[in-house]
Amino acid sequence: MGRVSVYLCCLIFLSAVIGCGSKEASMSKDMQLQSEKGVVMAMRRQLNELPQEAGDPEHNREAYDKIVENEFLNALQNPKSTFSIDVDTASYSNVRRMLNNGEKPVAGAVRIEELVNYFPYDYPSPTGEHPFSVTTEVAQCPWNKEHQLVRIGLKGLEIEQKERPASNLVFLLDVSGSMQNPDKLPLVKSAMRLLVENLNARDRVAIVVYASASGLVLPSTSANEKAKILAAIDGLNAGGSTNGGKGIELAYGVAESYFIDGGTNRVILCTDGDFNVGVSSQSALVDLITQKAKSNIFLSVFGFGTGNLNDSTMERLSGKGNGNYGYIDSLLEARKSLVQQMGSTLITIAKDVKIQVDFNPARVDSYRLIGYENRLLANQDFDDDSKDAGEIGAGHTVTALYEIVPAGSSSEAKTDSPSKFVESKIKEGVDPKTMLIVNLRYKKPTGKESKLFSVELKHDVEDSAPIASSEMQFASAVAAFGMKLRGSKFAGDASWDWIVSTAEKTSGDDPNGFRNEFVGLAKRARMICKEN
Repeated sequence: MGRVSVYLCCLIFLSAVIGCGSKEASMSKDMQLQSEKGVVMAMRRQLNELPQEAGDPEHNREAYDKIVENEFLNALQNPKSTFSIDVDTASYSNVRRMLNNGEKPVAGAVRIEELVNYFPYDYPSPTGEHPFSVTTEVAQCPWNKEHQLVRIGLKGLEIEQKERPASNLVFLLDVSGSMQNPDKLPLVKSAMRLLVENLNARDRVAIVVYASASGLVLPSTSANEKAKILAAIDGLNAGGSTNGGKGIELAYGVAESYFIDGGTNRVILCTDGDFNVGVSSQSALVDLITQKAKSNIFLSVFGFGTGNLNDSTMERLSGKGNGNYGYIDSLLEARKSLVQQMGSTLITIAKDVKIQVDFNPARVDSYRLIGYENRLLANQDFDDDSKDAGEIGAGHTVTALYEIVPAGSSSEAKTDSPSKFVESKIKEGVDPKTMLIVNLRYKKPTGKESKLFSVELKHDVEDSAPIASSEMQFASAVAAFGMKLRGSKFAGDASWDWIVSTAEKTSGDDPNGFRNEFVGLAKRARMICKEN
């Protein structure tokens, strides 16, 4: 029997299942849907079109960018390291989903900075003129005892719920046919209900949907009318192809019409990222979002589902839209992102936040930034206010780790041959205790000019590296977890047993259970990676 014949037979059988008037017609709706799903799955298997399930990589249409790990750089030839901060957490929950499905994550899905930044850290709150504090720490590197590890931590100003500015929110929801699965549109609807329940009368919500065409399901409505908003969410159904570009244009137009001066103006996009109609190329979507972001309406992107998750597109859109990117794999994750961390998700306290670390070659032979590969900036971009960078939300914590080869140790960096015209040497009078200087630039949420401030990390060269704090040890374990999953050549002596034991010992005060969950995830990764 040919492929077309099989397809037609399956359609006929499916029609019979749906339309029969006998005993089967009295099946519960759930049973009927399961029956229909079984027929469709069988049909797709026969036609070789079934989306990926666990253990079915042949039909996996998920898209991830390739990550080329940062190498060690010589501090004399490259004394400055510049990058944009990253508060995205999508990689962690996506990796968790893969591991819980018994799969080893693909390397492109493992962004180490997002794994580390999934967890809040006990950094001090800002007390001065700047909206975030900066913490530095140095200790022995746990996976290479001859090296050191430097931690740079940022903590955003916290804003109490009662002090939260009024919000003008537009839910931009993908209701295309690819969103039918329970972990897609049904989970989106549950997540949006959670957010709506925690809004107040000062907030407004509009709902825009997109599939083959785009439409305004709910005009901007006071959050005091919760029943009306929830009814609009409950009435959503999936079907059609995906015209994401038109939906984004409509959503920004609605947000502009109800713009709140001094408030939160944000589009919240929920999708599996399967943009395939209209403005569908990544470059065109990025250009569209970049233009819209100039109106001070920020964008949050939340990915849902499996099989055709377009991670690379969603990460780019959120970055260019002055927002954050998360992946929601459960109602618990939705509660974390949209309720527990509501302030950091909705309220931006600083934008275009850049970090430039200036290393003292008298103390540092070479260094390697762990993660942030797609957040690197040219050194000259640091002082250029036209260059886009990351945003930090209220209460957000951001962590960056550098592996350091101390001066006098065997270098890990590749170096250029000496120039016949230029000689590189260390300036005279440099304080030998200063290991590095952290320079930061940021703009106010609606500002155009950046502010600069600096923090020095000093450590006496004659002293051995201090013992890492509990917080730094936990962050180190998470970073090593990412390196092991990626098969990194820089993982050194890190072992799965060390990762598990370190995470267990340093979980500390863990009221929401995130760190304990990580311990279980590391154990699962240990088992899966040994099997592979």
